[in-house]
Order: sequence, then structure tokens, then C-alpha cells
Amino acid sequence: MANVLRKEQFILPEGVIYLDGNSLGPMPKNVPARLSGVMNDEWAQMLIGGWNKAGWMAQPTNVGTSIGRLIGAAAGSVVMGDTLSVKVYQALAAGVKMRPERRVILSDKGNFPSDLYMAEGLVGLLGQGYELRTVAPEDVATSITDEIAVVMLTEVDYRTGRMHDMKALTKLAHDAGAVMVWDLAHSAGAIPVDLAASNCEFAVGCTYKYLNGGPGAPAFIYVRPDLADTAEPALSGWLGHANPFDFDLHYTPGKGIERMRVGTPPVLQMAALEEAMKVWDGVDMADVRRASLDLQEQFIKEVEQAVPQLELASPRDPQARGSQVSFRFEHGYAAMQAVIDRGVIGDFRAPDIMRFGFTPLYLDAADVTAAVAVIKDVMTNALWDDPKYKVRGRVT
Repeated sequence: MANVLRKEQFILPEGVIYLDGNSLGPMPKNVPARLSGVMNDEWAQMLIGGWNKAGWMAQPTNVGTSIGRLIGAAAGSVVMGDTLSVKVYQALAAGVKMRPERRVILSDKGNFPSDLYMAEGLVGLLGQGYELRTVAPEDVATSITDEIAVVMLTEVDYRTGRMHDMKALTKLAHDAGAVMVWDLAHSAGAIPVDLAASNCEFAVGCTYKYLNGGPGAPAFIYVRPDLADTAEPALSGWLGHANPFDFDLHYTPGKGIERMRVGTPPVLQMAALEEAMKVWDGVDMADVRRASLDLQEQFIKEVEQAVPQLELASPRDPQARGSQVSFRFEHGYAAMQAVIDRGVIGDFRAPDIMRFGFTPLYLDAADVTAAVAVIKDVMTNALWDDPKYKVRGRVT
């Protein structure tokens, strides 16, 4: 197994063990210089000429191709832009349009709420008997019937790290005549993904987690290549037009994946992401996966030996788990704040989940052992039972 540890390429505050890359990745060291160059050499000097001279307009497809390598997508089948919620809406709407005789979108109750909200909004707009149907994650396979238009699932559960079987569920969807949409928010850069092999029609994902694109980094959308010239984008934005600078009053979709572009690309954020992606040069996702599981197994073993108060919420089987480990504790929010206050950064997800992400690009076995020592101290000595740790922030 190749060593994927690249800690020297990241900015990590002194004394901090960062176990929250599943929520926001740390900054790669080369990003500040790149942003400075974009601001001082491109925006400041080229002004509007930067769209042509600096290649700003091509960023969404160029960066999409670099991400495509990590998720098993062919070059030219991924494009960047907008937020993940927008891309979920686009994929769902396009999928529903492909099955006009059906009225049901199927998802599971473990899905990220924003995905379900977008589906609810689309269903409400469409009317005509459309419905969003949610079932328990373990019941998805038996709920894919011939009335389902689109199956929309997040591959890795954001709370527990439980993984769906992408290839098997996509096949079940196709056998039933449904369109498959995968959300890769907790997959891209965390686990090996092979969209081409899965044969799914659409996939979406964010880039501020394991891909380290920074807060607010743009999302991506994948369209299976054979559908790229026919998928109908519900949000027919200016930059998804075939010829945006002809300023036609009526929309003509662009060629291929370009039609899934909507608004003006966020150049500064895209530049940060483009630079951050260089950390992945020469990295094999299979090696990342093996290293991540080694760290997770070590963490689970050491926590369960040292802190019996915590209950494992993630799957015991490592192959059924993404790149995070979650434990349940009644006072999980306060406990996590106390842990964070002592330099180990994880996060909390309601109602009782203490969540820890494992990114072997900047974490090693010594970090895991040191983190467990802090967690043990907090739990054994009830350091969490301090009023200051019970005050909820807007972000948990």
C-alpha cells in the first residue's frame, strides 16, 4: 500500500488534531498564494479580461474533470458550479422528466435533509400527484418498484457513515425502470467511487469536505455521457446556454455537460478548489480507503477500551462504513464542545451523535491515539458537564 500521508501540504493549527474534514477540509498550503495571484495578477490587472486571458470561463469543466478522476467519471462528464442543493434539484428534475409516466421520487430517512427539502420543493411545484416517498435505509431495496421515477440516495450517511451499495441499488433501480441519482457529499475524496461502472444517470456532490475546497466551495454534477446531450436542466441559466453571448431571448441548452451550468462561476472559490485538487496528484483512492479504515479501526478499538460511556453508532463492519466514525452519547453536544476546547476537533449531529472524520492525507496513528486520550479525559472526568459547553452555537 502506498503511503498517502501528506500532512506537510496542509495548514493545520499547532496543537490541533483535526477530525472534521468530513464537514470542512483544512486549507492546503498552496491555496493562499494561488488566491493572491488570482486577485493581484488576474482580477486587479486584467479586470474583465480575466474571463478570457486567465481562463476563468473554462474553470467549471476543467476542475470538474480533475474531480471526475476521483469518482470514476469520464472526462467531460462533470461540471462545477452553484451549491449542492442546486445540483440536487437539477438532477432530480432532469430525472423526473425522463420518466413522465411516473410520479414518485424515492429516498431514505437517513438522507441529508437539504436533499429531501429540494425534492419536496420540486414535488410541490410539479403537483399532478407527484410525491416524495422516504423509507428506512434498510428498506430501500425492497421499495424500488415500477411506480418509482427517480431513486435519490446519499451514498454515505452523514450521521453514522453507513454506506449504501451503489452498484447493487443502481441495478435495482434500472431493473424497475427508474432513474438513479447519487449524492456523493461524503464520498468524493473519502472512498473509491466508480460512477461509470455503476451506470447511474446522475451524481452530485460538494467540494468543501474531503476535497478541501474551502467554505462555500462550488458543487459538482455528473451526467452519464450518453445522456449529456439530452438531459433537460430545470434551471436553464445563462451560462448553460449553447451561445450565452448571443443573448438570445429563448433558451437553447449547451452541448453536453455544459448545459448543467447555471450562473456565473465563483472565480476565487473555484481557483482555491483548483489549487486544492493538486494535493490529490498521484493519489490512488484505493490507498486512501485502506489507510482510512486502518485509522478508523484503531479509533474504534481505543475509544471502546477507554471510554465505555460511548456507544458506536457507525456500522461495525468497516466495509459498510464511509470515512467517519460516530458515537452516541446523551450529552453529545456538550461532550464534543469540551473535546474541541482541548484541541480535538470533531462535530455533533442531532440528536446525540459525536462525529469524527478520518482523512489519511493529514492524519496518522499518533493523532488517533492522542485524540482518544483527550476524549477519555473529557468523559472519565465529566469535563463536559460545564454550563459553557451546553450553550448551542448556530453551527454544531
